[in-house]
Amino acid sequence: MSWVEESLKQKVKDSALKHALINALEHDGKALAKSVLGKVISENKDLRNFIREVKSLVDEVVEEVNKLKVEEQKRVLEKLGIQMPSKPKAEKREALPPLPNVDRYEKVVTRFSPNPDCVLHLGSARAIILSHEYARMYGGKFILRFEDTDPRLKRSALKFYDYIREDLIWLGCKWDEEYIQSDRIPIYYEHAEKLINLGKAYVCTCEREDFRRLINSKTPCPCRGLSPRENLDRWNSMLNGEYKEGEAVLRIKTDIEHPNPAVRDWPALRIIDVEKYPHPRVGRKYRVWPLYNFACGIDDHLMGVTHIIRGKEHLTNQIRQMYLYEHLGWKYPETIHYGRLKISNAVLSKSKIVEGVRSGLYTGWSDPRLATLIALRRRGIQPEAIRRMILEVGPKPVDVTLSWENLYAYNRKIVDPQADRYFFVEDPRKLVVHGLPHAFYVEIPLHPQHSERGSRRFHVEPKDGVVELWISGSDLELIKAKGKVRLIGLFNVEVKEDRERLNGRFLHESYERAKKEGIPLIHWVPCDGAFPTRVIMPDAREKRGLAEESCRRLKADMVVQFERFGFVRVDEVKDSLLTVFYAHR
Repeated sequence: MSWVEESLKQKVKDSALKHALINALEHDGKALAKSVLGKVISENKDLRNFIREVKSLVDEVVEEVNKLKVEEQKRVLEKLGIQMPSKPKAEKREALPPLPNVDRYEKVVTRFSPNPDCVLHLGSARAIILSHEYARMYGGKFILRFEDTDPRLKRSALKFYDYIREDLIWLGCKWDEEYIQSDRIPIYYEHAEKLINLGKAYVCTCEREDFRRLINSKTPCPCRGLSPRENLDRWNSMLNGEYKEGEAVLRIKTDIEHPNPAVRDWPALRIIDVEKYPHPRVGRKYRVWPLYNFACGIDDHLMGVTHIIRGKEHLTNQIRQMYLYEHLGWKYPETIHYGRLKISNAVLSKSKIVEGVRSGLYTGWSDPRLATLIALRRRGIQPEAIRRMILEVGPKPVDVTLSWENLYAYNRKIVDPQADRYFFVEDPRKLVVHGLPHAFYVEIPLHPQHSERGSRRFHVEPKDGVVELWISGSDLELIKAKGKVRLIGLFNVEVKEDRERLNGRFLHESYERAKKEGIPLIHWVPCDGAFPTRVIMPDAREKRGLAEESCRRLKADMVVQFERFGFVRVDEVKDSLLTVFYAHR
C-alpha cells in the first residue's frame, strides 16, 4: 500500500472527520488531536506504518472541526448519518492521559519487564496494564521481556516464565514480541567491549569497602585511570575465569562528583560462581552477568522502546542509564514514573511471598491470603475488574493506597449481572415446619433480572404436614429477634427454638403479607437434597455447609452467588463435595 494513493488519504480524512466531530462534542466543541489520531489508527490498523502522514491529515481535520460552532458540528455529524455513542460515566473515568511526545516516533513501543523469580501480584498489574493499554491506544507495540540475569540473588525458575505468560494472557494483555535476557548475553558483552574501547567503562578490582570509601569521598579509584587496552585485558580475564566472584566488576564512568553516590561509576557486569548458582535456562554457560541497569538500558534502545512506564523508585536508575546512553550516542526514551501502589493488608513483596510459600506459611502461589494474580483468579476476581481499577488510578506520580473493597466494588459490577444465584446454608441448623397444607413446587429464577436463563426447581413434600429443611446458623439471632421468617420463594413460618432443633409453624404463603408485616427473608435447603460444600475464605479458613442440589451441575471456574452469603468461584465439583473460593459479598 502506498501513502500517495488518494483513496487512502480520503479514508483517513473520513475517519478523522467522524472521530473529530464526536470528540469535539464530548469536549465542549474542541476535539483533541491525539485522541482522534488514536481512534483513526485503531480503526485502520494498516495505517500504522504511515503515522506521521496520518497525524498531519488528522491535525488538519481537527483544526477545521474546531473552527465550527457546536451546533454546526452536530449538523455535520447528523448529515453523515452518525449518532453520538453513549458512554457510561465509568468509561470516561478510565481514560488515560496522553503520552508525551508521541509525534516524535514512528510507532509507540512499550514493555513489561518482569524478573521470573516469583509469580506476578496485584502491584505488577499496574505496569502491565498501563504499558499494554498505551501501546494499543496508539496502535503501537507491547513487548514482554524477561529480565533473568541474576542467578545468585534473584534466582529465576522455569515455572515462573510460564506463570507470568499465563497471567498476562488472563489480564488480556497479549504481547507482540517476547525477549529473554539470558539469551542475549553476547549482545551485552559486545556493548561492554565497545564502552571499554571508548574509554567509558573500566574493570574495577578494588575491594568493595575500599571502592565505597573512595566513591563516597568523590575520589576515583586506581582502576579508573587505566587505558582501554589494560581494561580489555582485564575484561578478557573476567570472561576467561581468571577472576573469581567478587574480584572484578565492569563499571560505567559517570560524574565522580554527582550529588548521589549511587550514580557515581555504577556497576554494569559482575562475575557469578556458576558452579554454585547455575542459571535455570543456560546453566553454566556464562560466568559474567549484566546487572539490571546495563541490560535494561541496552535492551530498551535495541528494542526501540519509546515510552518507559514504571514506578518512581526507578528515577535513580534513569539517571544511571542516561550516562550509558550518552556514551553510546543514543537518545533516552520518554519516561512516565508513577507513584507507589499499596493495597491495605496485602503482601506485595515478592521476597515475602516466596519465603512464605517455601516455609509453608502459604499453601502455594494461589493461597487466598495472597494478592498474586493466580490467587485472585482462583477467588473469582475478574481481569476486567483489575484493569478498571488500574486505569482509574492511572500513571499518577503520587503514592496511592487502595483497599480490597476498591477492587471488590469493580468486580461486583462485573459479576453481579453474570452470576447465577443459589442457596448455601453455612453451619446448617435443622428447621422442622409443622402444619403444611400441601406439597410445594417452587421455581426460583437463576438470576432475578434474567428470567431467560431459567430457574431452579424445588419440590417440598410434607409427611403428615411436616417437612424438614436446613437453614443457616447465622440466622438464629434474626429468628430470636423476630420470631417469624419467610423462607425465600416458599412460605412464611413462625419459629421457636428448643435445645435440639428449631420448630416452625406454617403461617401462610403470601410474600405480600410477609412484606407488609416486616417478616425477614432467609434462604434454605431441603434436607433430602443437600450438597455438602466447603468454602475457602480469603483468610484461608474453611466454612462448611450445604448447598442446594442443583449446584451439582456447576462447573469449575464458574462464578456464582450464594444468596445472602457472597460471590464465589467454583474450584472443584465432586460427587460428595463442592469446593468454592469466596470472592466477596
